[in-house]
Amino acid sequence: MDQSAVITAERLARRFGGRPGHEAVRGIDLAVRRGELFALLGTNGAGKTSALEVLAGLAPPTSGTVRVLGQDPFRSRRLVRSRIGIMLQSRGFAADLTVAETVSTWAGSLTRPRPLGEALDLVGLATRRNVRIRQLSGGEQQRLGLALAILGRPEVLFLDEPTAGLDPAARKQTWELISDLLLSGTTVLLTTHQLIEASALADRLAILRNGRLVGLGTPEQLAATRPARITFRLPAPVSLPHLPQVVATINSSGGVELETQDLQATLTEVLTWAHQQDLHLGDLTARPASFEEAFLAITGSSEEIAA
Repeated sequence: MDQSAVITAERLARRFGGRPGHEAVRGIDLAVRRGELFALLGTNGAGKTSALEVLAGLAPPTSGTVRVLGQDPFRSRRLVRSRIGIMLQSRGFAADLTVAETVSTWAGSLTRPRPLGEALDLVGLATRRNVRIRQLSGGEQQRLGLALAILGRPEVLFLDEPTAGLDPAARKQTWELISDLLLSGTTVLLTTHQLIEASALADRLAILRNGRLVGLGTPEQLAATRPARITFRLPAPVSLPHLPQVVATINSSGGVELETQDLQATLTEVLTWAHQQDLHLGDLTARPASFEEAFLAITGSSEEIAA
């Protein structure tokens, strides 16, 4: 395990309901480096929120160990609390308080809070400061949760589905805010089921399936675990050249699909062969595997995903 990491988990497990109960997280290992954005990615029910709650110190692990900034975040919560921020999907705001009253109340529990106006401006709620919580939309309450999470200028920020329910403009603003926090040195761990969000924001990510860690790395590294594809249409029945370590599929109408781990070398061989045979390859395309393809292959999921 990386000793310089600010968040670590070793064999982390979390079970609900005793034995046998439901094992939501099943022995995951991970390390989050200072200043990076690390995403927990998976379809609904994969264990993302259950893992985040333990990593943030909101619940103890059933087994395994967790450290945040060198401390057990649950047992030593007093030492960790002032240095982290947490945004959960379940908010529990007092419906009769205004936005400003809610933020001011939370600021009273912090040693170095941001100014009220600054916090609200960062999340796009400056004009809603005197509106009562019950009058806010779901997306506005989501942004208020983010304001509270960043209010104490945290070193480590935990975000559970931070853009769920936001419109495109608010989502873009949230992404920009998170990027600014990273530039200032904040370490961010977030959960998401949105592939575009994970690939756009994450330095590294862990893919969870049924509580298990089934993929770990950068989006590019995970995409590279799947073969690249070359497709074209043959002008006439002809035998393909010998292409080592390439899976070739030819349909009845002459359409060809090649799967390869070395896109450049395979494409060069195909084009050289076509030139030598004086063939025109119709509808020629060549592309590396996408992160979405890797995610679906790694999770074995046919569930609809937010791409």
